[in-house]
Amino acid sequence: MVSFFLVSILFLTGCQNDKAAASDVVADTVIRNVHIVDVSGTSPKIGEDRTIFIENDRISAVLPADAATPVGATVIDGAGGYVVAGFAEMHGHVPPASSFGQLPERYLEDVLFLYVANGVTTVRGMLGYPHQLDLKASIAAGEMVGPTLYLAGPSFNGNSIESPEAATQRVIDQRDEGWDLLKVHPGLTLAEYQAMARTARDADMEFGGHVPSEVGLANALNEGQRTIDHLDGYLEFVDAMNRPITTEELQQLVDMSLAADVAVVPTQALWATLIGAGNSEELLAYPELAYVPQQVSDGWRGFLENPSTSYFNESTAAVQHANRQQLLKALYDGGVDIIFGTDAPQLFSVPGFSMHHEIRFMQDAGIPADAIIRSATVAAGEYFVEKDSFGLIAAGQRADFMIVNGNPLEDMTRLSDTQGVMVRGQWLSRAAIDSRLAEIKGANGY
Repeated sequence: MVSFFLVSILFLTGCQNDKAAASDVVADTVIRNVHIVDVSGTSPKIGEDRTIFIENDRISAVLPADAATPVGATVIDGAGGYVVAGFAEMHGHVPPASSFGQLPERYLEDVLFLYVANGVTTVRGMLGYPHQLDLKASIAAGEMVGPTLYLAGPSFNGNSIESPEAATQRVIDQRDEGWDLLKVHPGLTLAEYQAMARTARDADMEFGGHVPSEVGLANALNEGQRTIDHLDGYLEFVDAMNRPITTEELQQLVDMSLAADVAVVPTQALWATLIGAGNSEELLAYPELAYVPQQVSDGWRGFLENPSTSYFNESTAAVQHANRQQLLKALYDGGVDIIFGTDAPQLFSVPGFSMHHEIRFMQDAGIPADAIIRSATVAAGEYFVEKDSFGLIAAGQRADFMIVNGNPLEDMTRLSDTQGVMVRGQWLSRAAIDSRLAEIKGANGY
């Protein structure tokens, strides 16, 4: 893991450009009159009155307000807004090509746009389909508007894996095909899981996701699962699915997580819906439902009328949700890495918009604003540090950020009030975003 110290050095290195002559900076875009939200260290800071220089898809410098503009550069006035690094959706999904027969062909591109329209500029796709590798390349080449994708391959689950040998071969195949990581789903036997984990370590591939019931949390941590998504397996390990969790059990889970150097991707908002702890009236009133096809939103409404997952249990939902919230706070307080994710597009988790609901749940659990922002920016950048540099507003970082009207450290609802979003050096103004959102809404019959 990259330490707070090293991340701070990266940020400070970017700020050392203050001493450079503006004439030495190469840039095709300049963002003026902004304040920078910095959550890279042990306490948040605001870099006031800054100018950001961008060349192609990279931040080339961060300088004082009076730095000169390179000849020919496009200037964007940030109007005193606050710059926040683009958020990462660390448990997201990209619709499969197989869904196009049931859904409009435009759905895929709409999903990608919905992410970036809300400042989500990186997505760790957690269920692979063959076309996604080509899609990832098209976005990277600038042929499509969308977040940078890091993709897990087709999942390891009880239906796709029949033996330890099959698990081994699937790891090798996915490594050779170019997937970024492996996705674990329920249903694996312990022997199959261990074969996958052993081969993944040899192949230098990370794996994350669920904790299969036969595997259990302790084995998943011992085998090196990089992320435990949905806090899966935690409450099961201490048998706290239908009773309040104890302080001693919370500490045990924190200690196990720290010893394994694991990160968690909580997805609290979605999981509240899945287990039956969600507020149906509130969910049905989400205005962003207009941005998904009617077939999708109808399916989500149908779930509320007839829940169809094994997670749903009205009799234990309240205590499970309370336990999950306490667990998240205990993991945070204990120093376990928390990385932001919402599992969009799933039940009432509309891509991009879902981040605001997850933020609310994390705040309700007692996680402070700077830590939530860090989980979606710096922490995600640390996770993918060997693949690229992003998550900070500093020289050399990918030019992914949003400009918001107000300090989100004081009021996190400011993150929904953007002037625009920069994604790999491409500026999407508020007007351009609103125009495309209106088009998507109209296409869905609203």
